[in-house]
Amino acid sequence: MFTIGDFARHGRVSVRMLRHYDATGLLRPAYVDPATGYRYYSAAQLARLNRVIALKDLGLTLQQVQQILDEKVTTEELRAMLRLRRAELEAAMAAAGARLVQVEARLRSIESEGHMPTNDVVIKSIPAIRVAELTATAASFEPEDIGPVIGPLYDELFRRLDTAGVTPAGPGVAYYEDAPEGGGRISIHAAVQVAAPLQDGAFQVLDLPPVHQAATIMHRGSMDTVLPTAQALAFWIDENGYQSAGYPREISLECPDNRNDWVTELQAPVIKP
Repeated sequence: MFTIGDFARHGRVSVRMLRHYDATGLLRPAYVDPATGYRYYSAAQLARLNRVIALKDLGLTLQQVQQILDEKVTTEELRAMLRLRRAELEAAMAAAGARLVQVEARLRSIESEGHMPTNDVVIKSIPAIRVAELTATAASFEPEDIGPVIGPLYDELFRRLDTAGVTPAGPGVAYYEDAPEGGGRISIHAAVQVAAPLQDGAFQVLDLPPVHQAATIMHRGSMDTVLPTAQALAFWIDENGYQSAGYPREISLECPDNRNDWVTELQAPVIKP
């Protein structure tokens, strides 16, 4: 038998919490000294304590926890519930991490206002290229909507190309259009340059038309951090008397395993009014 203090240490909980569980009937002491009122617990009660804590961490109320324990939830059922909660927490952490990256990108753009580097911007013409592509729709052009769509889209495209025995003939080319259904939704085209001719129903093959004039700039790093580079390009376009003529293309020139080492060329179609 353990005193309440010893049992709290073994269970990694507070004495106050054990007293509360006793008061609510969730976890009664194995023995209470009638003379002193001291509570004593057995090692076997750690199993119930673990279940109480695990279910509470699932977001259940103590009343719901007690109901589940009274219905004798099996170990396998509890394990399944915990796995589901773990997946939910992992997804929430991933989403929070992605938001932090975007916040950092916005902060860098704010910090560079008024002195954005524009010496790397080059005006050039873009020739027509043949690409194989897959297309999907995102809710908006915001990074948190684009990222979760375009990554899996490229994974699937390269899987299908590999199955078809097709080797890319050039870099990846991501480009965007307003979706036909409107509402701010964006059609995402995950494409890669291929040699002609190609016939395969697993992906679409088409010729991207040439771009007469494009303002281009190199972005080094993950595309999650592209915002300052994209806004530096917009600053240059405006300052030099051009007008945007559509969404920029993203040409993946180098894509090593470390996303921080990626090199991507942004190609923004422009016109001179």
